[in-house]
Amino acid sequence: MIGGGGVAGIAWVTGLLAGLAEAGQDVTGGADVIIGTSAGATVAAQLGSGLSLEELFARQVDPALQSRELMAVIDWEKFAADIEQYTSAADAPEERLRSYGRFALDADTVPEPQRRAVIESRLPSHDWPARPLKLTAVDCVSGELTVFEAASGVSLVDAVSASTAVPGIWPPVTINGRRYIDGGVRSSTNADLAAGSDRVLVIVPTLAGQPDPFSRLDDEITALRPTPVLAVHADAESVRAFGTNPLSPATRGPAAQAGREVGRACAPQVAAFWS
Repeated sequence: MIGGGGVAGIAWVTGLLAGLAEAGQDVTGGADVIIGTSAGATVAAQLGSGLSLEELFARQVDPALQSRELMAVIDWEKFAADIEQYTSAADAPEERLRSYGRFALDADTVPEPQRRAVIESRLPSHDWPARPLKLTAVDCVSGELTVFEAASGVSLVDAVSASTAVPGIWPPVTINGRRYIDGGVRSSTNADLAAGSDRVLVIVPTLAGQPDPFSRLDDEITALRPTPVLAVHADAESVRAFGTNPLSPATRGPAAQAGREVGRACAPQVAAFWS
């Protein structure tokens, strides 16, 4: 399971995985299925591209690739106030998800093709990988969780675009006449989708215990019991590398380096869990 965290989260997870591999714990090859949400969807898709972790890490710290990103300049206080107008009357979880969808559909964003081009540039391969891959998104109108996989008949670029379509910042993604937004509005990890697995490694690009309105990880871990679950979180140094805007392309290099350090440090813990 790979959770959401913006551009910084993509870089951090990539660095973490590279750090683990450097320490002798490449967990990417032994996973039966990789489930990605938002930033995690991007990393999951990149892992199936055929590039090595070192090559993927190099892409994160390459300034030339950073220039292809769109810069999201956000007034977070205004953003929170705007979205509150849509969600304040939503009591049930399903209605809250539909309210995020309405907010996304009403928002003034860059055109959908322009945003899709960014996702294309992030993915070394646009083909679904051979390994099982599940990417989450939420239907704007119904509020229902949608899980895209190779058998869904949806392009990998569209699936990743949908999973990373932050409401109010990036445009909803059109797939087969439906509009989809970021799977992280349902849960920043969606770890409950791993039910039935022998063990679940959850990679979370946020500080453990940090307030997060989209985090349902504690409940998801409880629901997965007795399946063993290990959650690997960002540390304080990583959060500093993310800065005040994890959607900024400028965070990629520092976040990737911070993630690599965490990967090296947590390798013994992961080894004990993964073996």
